[in-house]
Amino acid sequence: QEGRKVPSKRKENTSIVTSDLLHKNLLKSEQKNWSNISPTYKAMTERIKEKLEELHSMYTLNSRSPRMRFGENVYFEENGCIFLAKAGDGEGNAEILFSVEDLGFSDAFIQRIRISPGQRYMAISLKSENSEEATCIIVKLGNLPVVEKVIPSVFSFEWAANDVLYYTTQKNLKCQNVFMTTFTYQKHTKLVYTEQDARFFVDLYCTKDRHFLTINSNSKTTSEVWLVDCRRPFESPALVQARTTGVIYHIEHRKDQLYILTTYGEPAEYKAILTDNYIHRINLDAYCRSYRNIASSGKENWQLVYALENKTKLVDFEMFSDDCIMFLKNAGHLYLNVISFVSYSVQSIKLPTWACEFELESHPEHTTSTCYFQLSSPVHPPKRFAYSFKENNLIEQAVQEVPIITNCHTTRLLAKSKDETLVPITVFHNKNSKELHRRPLLVHVYGAYGIDLNMSFKEEKLMLIEEGWILAYCHVRGGGEQGLSWHRDGCQQNKLKGLHDLRACITLLHQLGFSQPKHTALAAASAGGVLAGALCNTDPALIRAMVLQAPFIDVLNTMMKTHLPLTIEEQEEWGNPLEDEKCLKYIKSYCPYQNIKPQCYPSVFITAYENDERVPLPGILQYVQKLRKAALDHASRTSKKGNWIPNIILDVQANGSHCDSSWEHSLNEVWSITGCRDV
Repeated sequence: QEGRKVPSKRKENTSIVTSDLLHKNLLKSEQKNWSNISPTYKAMTERIKEKLEELHSMYTLNSRSPRMRFGENVYFEENGCIFLAKAGDGEGNAEILFSVEDLGFSDAFIQRIRISPGQRYMAISLKSENSEEATCIIVKLGNLPVVEKVIPSVFSFEWAANDVLYYTTQKNLKCQNVFMTTFTYQKHTKLVYTEQDARFFVDLYCTKDRHFLTINSNSKTTSEVWLVDCRRPFESPALVQARTTGVIYHIEHRKDQLYILTTYGEPAEYKAILTDNYIHRINLDAYCRSYRNIASSGKENWQLVYALENKTKLVDFEMFSDDCIMFLKNAGHLYLNVISFVSYSVQSIKLPTWACEFELESHPEHTTSTCYFQLSSPVHPPKRFAYSFKENNLIEQAVQEVPIITNCHTTRLLAKSKDETLVPITVFHNKNSKELHRRPLLVHVYGAYGIDLNMSFKEEKLMLIEEGWILAYCHVRGGGEQGLSWHRDGCQQNKLKGLHDLRACITLLHQLGFSQPKHTALAAASAGGVLAGALCNTDPALIRAMVLQAPFIDVLNTMMKTHLPLTIEEQEEWGNPLEDEKCLKYIKSYCPYQNIKPQCYPSVFITAYENDERVPLPGILQYVQKLRKAALDHASRTSKKGNWIPNIILDVQANGSHCDSSWEHSLNEVWSITGCRDV
């Protein structure tokens, strides 16, 4: 209408432009600061690099990638090349099928491999270190492998039949669509399933006997599974059990029965469930087609087979024709539980005390009589073991050229938290170290999403042990080390319990003579930055340095921004401050960014990534600026002679994605730890 005022977005746009300009200026300032500081440590960097390269080459040459056996054929990947060998023929005679470079992806690494049941096709995902998304390439195998299809932005994929592939696509860190593509003479692709709830993430899995492909839609606390019959891959997926808030479940299949791992029932920890007579076969016509009726697979018909003990973590689960293996963790120790479907017995085997991590090897043939896996720790390289179902025992494989570290001592402790809860700690140190209270201590923490601290082997950890460091891993609440309840006790309105746990762990270590505050550094990555940053605010005197990688340190502002890709999904972990005033105040009480104040802070070294989609760089830039200002304000207000001003350094990597695990990062991590110690 004439005379109507036109609304203007000038102020809104001006605000966005001003904010972007501010962040660019902050980034330039931090990059200049880093370029001025890094040459100071050139000699130390060269020494560390030389030592790490030596260790890296030693253990990389003796590492063994997973083998995939299909009948007499064995497939494996080494240095970006796909090999094919004959079983029992020795890998020295293996032939190279193709390499990553052959496919035109020289800067990428192979993330996942899936081979079609008839071995006619191989699907692989390639991922670069600068991106969260992978590209799926389908290769037709033969004398001269041929690229059949290239699918961008793929997360997971599985073969439903010889020439039918299901896959999920990833966009803005979310997977919500499932597609089916065929490689028959009538090639086509169609959408099979779409998840409408932004809190849920969809992935695919193929049951061990390859009878079913499962479409798994999971949030942080709830799940729903749809089944695709691999004998009829073009039929619509069938629902197993409609999602029920707070109930997680996963599906396996054996001899016409579903085996379900679920949190349904009390206590809310994982249990093995069997569904009774879930398949009813009916002759419909002359072709004797079968019809699946899985209505009786609903939770009202679930029968308990096995329940985990209290405070036990289910690490992994593997189904075989007559047995099931569960990899468990209890009070820091690893166990192997073998459930026999023939004798209806359970055998529990305690694994070596030094072991901290499992890694199952691929077993495409569920009828195999042996289960292979690797054990490792931060300072023990992977060692291969096997469990024989026939012999009913654990077999340690041939001694590797690189021996297990013998001069490293592993200690497990329990710290009493504020509410009397006992919190596990795993400690490593050199057996020959004397006067441990004078040795530098590196404390690790995570405590979020029900995920365990990463305790796989890393050359830089071994180097620190050889340099006389003590390594401590604090398994605080919020993580998953003691089961699902351990996570629940440390998320949302319980997040402060994780902080209390961390404080108790560090205090106990010092009381027992493992270093002292002036020689202690705290390390965390991603969401572990919440507890590390919170401790830095509440108890800065407990540590001398803090090392963070892509840290999540502004919980409140992040959870208020629903346009960010993970905000809605992560409300189950942190809460929803937009709709809950109590939640807002609680997050504000521990959020690292919100609680910075003028005081004597430890030195801080942060590694961030320009293109990080999970933890945006602007928040980290603002955190560093605010922290540095608070430390300087404190120093200017106190006239104490010899007043110590911490070094607060940010290294922004132009390449790499969230929590990059590349070789270059190993060098940066040891540099930052030893560099902070020297401040």
